[in-house]
Amino acid sequence: MARFTPETIEKVRSAADMVEVVSAHTELKRSGARYQGLCPFHDERTPSFSVHPDEKLYHCFGCGVGGDIFDFVCETSGLEFPEAVETLAERYGVEVTRVEQDPEAEARSKARKRLQELLDRAASFYSSTLASSKEALASREYLASRGLGDEVLASFGVGYAPSAWDTLVKRGQQAGFTLQEMAEVGLVQKGREGGLYDRFRSRIMFPIRDARGRTIGFGARATTDGQKPKYLNSAETPFFHKSEVLYGIDVARPAMAKAGRAILVEGYTDVLALHQAGFSETVGIMGTAMTEQQVAALSSTVGTVILALDADAAGQKAMLRAQEVAAGRKVSIRVVAMPEGEDPAEIATEPDGADRFSRLLEGAVALPEFHLDLVLGAVDSSSPLSRDEGLDRAVPVIASVPPGALRQELVRKASDGLGIETPVILARVEAEPPPSAGRPAPVAAPTEEAAPVEAQRSGVLTKHERRERSLLLMCVADPTEGAVWLERLEERHLSSDLSIRTVTWLKGNLDDPTEGIDSEDEDVRRLVRALVVRADPSKVGEGAIRRNFMELELAALEREIEQAGEEDAARRAELSRERSTLVEEVRRAEEEAA
Repeated sequence: MARFTPETIEKVRSAADMVEVVSAHTELKRSGARYQGLCPFHDERTPSFSVHPDEKLYHCFGCGVGGDIFDFVCETSGLEFPEAVETLAERYGVEVTRVEQDPEAEARSKARKRLQELLDRAASFYSSTLASSKEALASREYLASRGLGDEVLASFGVGYAPSAWDTLVKRGQQAGFTLQEMAEVGLVQKGREGGLYDRFRSRIMFPIRDARGRTIGFGARATTDGQKPKYLNSAETPFFHKSEVLYGIDVARPAMAKAGRAILVEGYTDVLALHQAGFSETVGIMGTAMTEQQVAALSSTVGTVILALDADAAGQKAMLRAQEVAAGRKVSIRVVAMPEGEDPAEIATEPDGADRFSRLLEGAVALPEFHLDLVLGAVDSSSPLSRDEGLDRAVPVIASVPPGALRQELVRKASDGLGIETPVILARVEAEPPPSAGRPAPVAAPTEEAAPVEAQRSGVLTKHERRERSLLLMCVADPTEGAVWLERLEERHLSSDLSIRTVTWLKGNLDDPTEGIDSEDEDVRRLVRALVVRADPSKVGEGAIRRNFMELELAALEREIEQAGEEDAARRAELSRERSTLVEEVRRAEEEAA
């Protein structure tokens, strides 16, 4: 996406009402030329949050946060700066102007906007159909029977897709869209005889929207028992990638930021019912498998994620998987013990459902404790062999927790559940090798899979390390192009000895990176295996590896310029010219990618 002109940014800043924007998150009262209120970023009883309406600035004297109106939108909505500018521009009717693009980039931008309009139009059509169509009566009655009111249905844009094979095909063409465009965003699909027909028919429609509220896809529920599958999602499109989506994020983001937590559930109606019951920080994970992209989206906004998934085997597996994908991020995972056979929607729509669900949230336990409970629940206390097997499974869980109150509580619980004395369990736990000493813990995987050992222990990666790992990940995902750029990587591009050893291994083993690696460097083995697991060719965009390499080259040049210092002026000037040329290449590459 091309950059906004400075004039556009200033127009948006001038047009936006700072008090109106902030008031959506906390109540403000005038105090002289400023406004004051309770800080939306931390809990407090005495107002310490100050807003300057003319300068469009905010500051909290309690927790120290502050910035301008764009910073506030970014922090409360989880948006990047360009998205914050666009959001405010749309809200206050400011026409945006971008730095001039090349014709091809401009054409791609216009085409994408057109497809976005098509998705939003489809969502509006489905919503109005649910509200007014006779055919949708049974669906309206079903939703009402689930305790869902008109207000929450409207807030989430819930709709209905008619049963006819070509309703959307006809309406889309009448609005000027082509069948190719409708197919590209997954609204129509090809039939056995080659014709195109509506993908969604006779289904309750749940629009899936991004953090800015733009429709990117749909989830669709069957309306009859014989209709298969029961739930049908949009196919993967340039807009919709299921692994990256959190259902309801556009509605939930402000409440998540204020509460400092997110509640994760599985189903669309779970999200709706909990929002209706007052738990506005709830989002859905689009199935049972929580992904790294979803955790990343949450960890940028909240410090705690509470899992309220079904109590069946799939739900339990998803909860344990959540700890693996969350490893290394500053986010705490807790688990709600959902009653057998009940889902959050059923509980939330009971007469006292909100209170009951609140009690369940209060009883949420740390994920290692939940894992230990699963282990102990599978033990036959009358069998010494079963108790020993339970001990074998319990010890790594306990050892994954740092020494402290939680570990002590887990040891006590294991002792009671297994009928084994505490000193015996403690001795086993203390003898257990930590995850960094040779094998990953069963709950918490190494922090950032592509991190050096030092960063794994601290849980922090530098920007340069993240860029290195991103490049290696793309090289593994696309070995043909990756081999070219790996050969150009030199030690001066890399930040650690582990990165150098890993690149050396990959240069000679890119076709099958894990083959024969067991007898090699243990740290390299772990890193390479993590790269192979995460590698996804569909995520390697055109020119992406080249752009990443140029960023590493730029960083290397900047280090060399600094090392040259004032003593070697000629060398410093030569490197500075190289840097200027490369900066321009990076800029062009980014614009081409956008």
